[in-house]
Amino acid sequence: MALFWLIVTAWFLFDRQGNIYWLMLGDTDDNMRLMQVRAWMAGQGWYDLRQYRLDPALGGFDIHWSRLVDLPIAGLILAFKPFVGPVIAEKWACGLAPLLPLALAMAGLSLAVRRLVAPWAWPVALVVLMGCTSTMSMYAPERIDHHGWQLAFLALTVAGLADPRRARGGATVGISSALSLTIGLEMLPYCAMAGAIIALRWIWDREDVHRMQVYGLTLGGGSALGFALFASNANQVLRCDALTPVWLSVMIAAGALLFGLSLLNPANRWVRLGLAALAGALIVVGFAALFPQCLGRPEQVSDELANTWLNNVREARPIYKHAFKTAFPMAVLPVIGVLGALFATWRARRSDKLVGWAAVALFTLFASAMLLWQVRAAPAAQLLAVPGSVALLVVAVPWFLGIREPFARWIGAVPARILGIFLRIFGTVGAFLLLSGLWAGLAIPFLPAGSNSAPAKPGKPAPPDKVTAANNACARMSNLRVLNDLPAATLFTHVDLGPRLITVTHHSAIAGPYHRNGRAILDVHHAFTWATPNFRPIAAAHHAQYLLICPDMSETTLYRARGPNGFYAQLIKGQVPAWLEPVTLREVQPGKPLPFKLWRIRYDLPDVPVKVEAAAKPAK
Repeated sequence: MALFWLIVTAWFLFDRQGNIYWLMLGDTDDNMRLMQVRAWMAGQGWYDLRQYRLDPALGGFDIHWSRLVDLPIAGLILAFKPFVGPVIAEKWACGLAPLLPLALAMAGLSLAVRRLVAPWAWPVALVVLMGCTSTMSMYAPERIDHHGWQLAFLALTVAGLADPRRARGGATVGISSALSLTIGLEMLPYCAMAGAIIALRWIWDREDVHRMQVYGLTLGGGSALGFALFASNANQVLRCDALTPVWLSVMIAAGALLFGLSLLNPANRWVRLGLAALAGALIVVGFAALFPQCLGRPEQVSDELANTWLNNVREARPIYKHAFKTAFPMAVLPVIGVLGALFATWRARRSDKLVGWAAVALFTLFASAMLLWQVRAAPAAQLLAVPGSVALLVVAVPWFLGIREPFARWIGAVPARILGIFLRIFGTVGAFLLLSGLWAGLAIPFLPAGSNSAPAKPGKPAPPDKVTAANNACARMSNLRVLNDLPAATLFTHVDLGPRLITVTHHSAIAGPYHRNGRAILDVHHAFTWATPNFRPIAAAHHAQYLLICPDMSETTLYRARGPNGFYAQLIKGQVPAWLEPVTLREVQPGKPLPFKLWRIRYDLPDVPVKVEAAAKPAK
């Protein structure tokens, strides 16, 4: 498995060396993660996770993460730095860091398949994993955010559920859940489901008591240790979106109750069911009574912020609200995995693997159902589908390979032998493509494109290709670094451009897509969608010195749809107020203008009728 991981790592680093060289951190969270590491290595406190270059005038941005994932990135930077210097060390650390948790994910799936399918079947699981496009995208170089680590701990959770050694399996699930929660709450539903499955196993078979006992101890103790070591200053209060005292109390209480039930361990199955139900009810009632503020959305955002911004995050929408071309490849393997896990459970009905397969089947079904809530569940759903896919492959592929001379009685020996060779080759390949879900990727070019969603209000959003081009061009390092020709300042720009701007340049921004900072996010949206006279007071409140826009960036489609006569819409039409002074920037490539526009905000000039800027004429 380690050799397989090394080969995959070498290929990834070779294939993405351009991304590494240009530090192409494609997601806002990846950029913010690097800024968090930089701040810590520059002397910012271990428990201080504020980002002081977002909205610096008002004290910076409160980021709800922990430093656990910062450790491997910082370690790689320090390891490479003496040999290649700080800049290249940072780039290659960001390239290699996502591949470290991939080794853990491979180990977890290999162990699960060895324990449930066959000792020799683990390489099949690794090959199927390579076809999990949503999952593998979390391990690509430069994808340094925490999702890859949480998926790795999820794979180890599956290995723990499948472990025939009860105490070891319980410890694996408990420690993996505690580490995942220490990083963030994205996997909280999966951690809760894993705990419920362990309790159900005990209800079914009291001999499984040691699994539940050790699980309860490691879950509660691991969560307490994770909170003590990694919870930031901002997470010491009763917030609902991270491992704060709220969820720490829940984990310790749940672990203590499960440990208490393990000490009782009554012989009657119905008594065990009643006690488990009582423990679950105590957790629910206690949570509702002690933390009523957490009964709604964990982000605790206002309705305006939810409607303006959070509800428009694409990955937070259910899979059926996405275009068929997007949703179909995500859903194929989870469906195959559920069917395969159910089939394997039925085949194991008379063996000692029945309970293990039943647990994994239930877990896989839950993960697939999560797609109906949010499409961001796709990487986890594909990951958990791997054991079920392998269970089908180890039955179908040998069957096709065993074909020798079909229909020989009717067509003769020679034609039957030729037909047998044909079926062995194409049947085996077809079965593998079908049951591994790889055919879904091959079918993408032939699927209807569709549309992700309609704009919230009538407007004229840019075509998808134009939006993608703008997103890429405005985030490109070579373009953004031109802004370093100006002295360090605070730039008023789009929410989604803020993290990339502060990562690549020496400038500060107003906002990033982080829900604890709702005022700054709403101020940016209000400034761009409200009437032009409202912009300067909002910008002044954040001490912004420049205005930077990226025409046709995806976020700007919301501005134009929600405020067709607002400030941004007027700018795009060329109606620029006199208090915006154009700033001329050098071109990266002669004759090719930069993809964004920059103005200096003049607070000393009065409001006067807007002026219409003429479109730039092409050079002769």
